[in-house]
Parts: sequence; C-alpha cells; structure tokens
Amino acid sequence: MHESCGVFGIYAPDEEVARYTFFALFALQHRGQESSGIAVTDGQNLKVFTGMGLVSQVFTEEALKNLTGHMAIGHNRYSTSGSSRISNAQPLIVGQDDLQLAVAHNGNISNAHALKEELLAKGYKFHTSTDSEVLANLIISAPEKTWEARLRYAMRRLEGAYSLVLMTKDTLYGVRDTLGNRPLCLGHLQGNGYVIASETCALDHINAELIYELDPGEIVRIDHNGYHLMQGEAPKEQGGLCIFEYIYFARPDSIINGRLVYSARQAMGTGLAEEFPTPNADMVIGVPDSATPAGYGYAYKSGISPVDGLIKNRYVGRTFIQPVQGMREDSVKLKFNPLTPILKNKSVVLVDDSIVRGTTTPQIIRVLKKAGAKEVHMRICCPPIKYPCYFGVDMASRHELIASQKSVEEIRNYIGADSLGYLSLSRLIKSVGIPKERFCTGCFTGEYPIPVQLEMEKLTLENDFADSDQLDFSEDLLANQYKSFCEPSPESAGI
Repeated sequence: MHESCGVFGIYAPDEEVARYTFFALFALQHRGQESSGIAVTDGQNLKVFTGMGLVSQVFTEEALKNLTGHMAIGHNRYSTSGSSRISNAQPLIVGQDDLQLAVAHNGNISNAHALKEELLAKGYKFHTSTDSEVLANLIISAPEKTWEARLRYAMRRLEGAYSLVLMTKDTLYGVRDTLGNRPLCLGHLQGNGYVIASETCALDHINAELIYELDPGEIVRIDHNGYHLMQGEAPKEQGGLCIFEYIYFARPDSIINGRLVYSARQAMGTGLAEEFPTPNADMVIGVPDSATPAGYGYAYKSGISPVDGLIKNRYVGRTFIQPVQGMREDSVKLKFNPLTPILKNKSVVLVDDSIVRGTTTPQIIRVLKKAGAKEVHMRICCPPIKYPCYFGVDMASRHELIASQKSVEEIRNYIGADSLGYLSLSRLIKSVGIPKERFCTGCFTGEYPIPVQLEMEKLTLENDFADSDQLDFSEDLLANQYKSFCEPSPESAGI
C-alpha cells in the first residue's frame, strides 16, 4: 500500500518561508516519496522548484536561497493520478497575470475525466496527466470574481477527495473537501506567520502551534490581516475521513480530530488481544514502524512481553537497484533483519497494520521462521481489505487484493502463519474513538460515501490524452516551463 501526498503552506513576511517549508515537507516525507516541490511568491511573481525523489535529494542550500518571498506552499507526491514523472511533480502553477495560482493537492478527483473534457472544449491546455491540474484550471475557469467565490464554485463541481493549499500572489488558502477525506490543519508560527499542513507533526518540527483542524468543506484564507475561516460547501451527511490515516498513513505523533494517532494504534493492539488472544505465546512483535504502537497495545493487554524482534533499516527508501538473484526471495531482509538468538524456539505474535496484496507478509513470516521462531501468529489492525480505494490511495485493483479472492483461512495458509486474526470493524472504530459515520470504510465494506467509478485507473487522464496535441510532455516544454520560474540544477529537477 502507498501513502497519500503531503501538503504545506506558510504565510510569514519576515521569515525564510522556503526553509520552513523544506523542514515541514521533511516531516511529511512519509506521505509521499516520488517527488517534492516548493512554490514561493514575493507579492509580484510566483515561482516553483520541483524534483524527483526525497525532500533531502531535491533541495540544496542554493535552491532554497533562490526561493525568496513572504509566502510558500510545498508538496510531497505519491502518484494516484498520473505517472511518476517530473511533469507531474507539484506544486503546479496555472493561469497568468491576476489569475495565476499555485496549487498543491492531496487526494483524488473522481470526476476529473469529465471535467478535463469540459475544460479542453473551452480551450484550456494541459501539461501534466494529473487530476490536480484539472482541479486548478477548474478554479481558474470559474465565472466568479473573487478567489473565495471561485473556490466555492470548484467545490460544487468537484467529486472525490482534496485537501489543498493554494497560493495567489498575495494570499494563501487551505481547502478541505466536503467529505473530509484527508486531514488538514492550521497553525501559528512563533513570531509572525501562519501555516497549513496535512498533519500536526509538520507543525511540531517548525515550532508552530496548532490552532485548528479544518472541518469538511471548510476554507481558510491567510493574508496580511491574519487568518479567516469560512464554509466553502456544506459537508456531506455521511463523512469520508479515511480511517487508514489512523491505521497506517499518518505519523504516530500527529493528532487527527483531536485523537493522537499513537493512542489509536495502541488501542487497536488492545482490541486484537481481546478478540484474538494467544495465551501461550512467548513474545509480541509489532512490525515497525506503523504497527509498533499496536504491538505494545497487544502486549500490555495480554501480559506477553513486547520484543523488537525485527530491526528496521531506516535508510531503505525508494531504491531503483534490484538485488542480485540470490537475494530476491528474501528481499524483505533489505528492510527488516530478525534478532535470531531471541527468536529461536519461540512462539511469536506478529502484529501488522494490514495485508493488502499478500506479497510482503509471507516474506516476513518466512524470515521469522528461518530465524528459529517455532510459531508465528499473525494479528492485523484492521478488517480484511476487499475493495479498492478511489480517493487518493493506490491500494490495488480488486483482483489484486488477497482478501477479495481468499477466505481468512486461505490467507492464513498462503502467508504461512500458524493463526490469523483481523480486528473487527466495530473494534477498529472503538479504538479510534470517533463515530463510524465520520469515516470512509469502503475498502472493508465496499460502501463508499459517494458513488465511485468502480474501475477508475490511476493513469486514466494520461491514457486518454497522451496522443492529444493539447497534452505536451516534451522535454523542451518542461525545460522552458521551469526556467521561467527558477533555474534548478538538472540533477535536482530531473529535467
């Protein structure tokens, strides 16, 4: 499973806004590792710097020094719509003159195809294959006169998930969709300024104080007068907060809807110990890092010792180097190494956040048994994932989801576990401590908060318009586009 994107915005006239944005994106790196970017404005001009890879790989001191201004937005991308390429990196700058706008988007627009056809018919041109560019041009195309009215117009037209930070030449906006699918929060920077971020952990890293978590359908405007909250569109009666924010996506030190993610995950482990006790086990191991709190919760409730039986290599990120043939079967060992002397002849409870395709879990169990564990009892912090996500998570198509094809017993046999238990949906909701109607649980139940296109493809926009003269991926175009904003190095920008 993959993460959703991370977005950040800052309004701080007396501060190095690009540097603050860099460190905030660094804190949000877990939400996307494909590309990163920062856009800035000095009140007259918008410029952007983007590159492929991790935040620390994209930005240099020289790049940050060239990104000057009083306001900035930033983005960490993991692709849900459009392929992983420099042309699709964000933030995006669209429009010109008084209708110029920089956009960073977390989510997935389910009616992007229809909206793009409409905009193409009006003469709008596209230079990416992302739904984010569709969203941005929809805002620009609005017949209304003010930016707030344009945002409301777009919100009425958009379907799906979008937590946004947007920047004009003089104003910063944050927008959360009417489902509230992805989190978005407002903070106060020590000194003079305000920030918007996907998660509160980004605020902690830059010494900003949390003011408020945006409600579904809400807009925040930040300018020289401070911040102003307004309702963009009425929230949906059936909420759509992705429950996987608590299970996997968000950092454990973030707060979402007033609930510390770490505490929610620990409660999931407690629930697993109650629903699927393993009284004869010798130790509990939470698969690092997302399931570590749940492992502790299981251990505390069951009275079985928690053990760090798998040591994670924290420097394994996105690698393009394939292991040699002799390493491929145990490629999970590039990420996890077992503590063999501790595991030998022991019965282990292994707690993990989820099983999606069922490709990694068998390898982890195999590693533990090869290290000497006599039994491995698998415990999962959520119900079986039987349906895809259509709101910004590249989870898998339905035929790739192991729980849509196999029973729990068949999965247990396939992954090589001695027993297998999934946390029930009711206990998962109880662990988070927020009413069920606030969540989207479609990946478990197949019931989504809004109608979805059941076979929507990640590359739909790219496939539909790749041959069109209105969609240009040429390197010359990209080079000219980036030179008009600022001059990145070829290695950093990926041009």
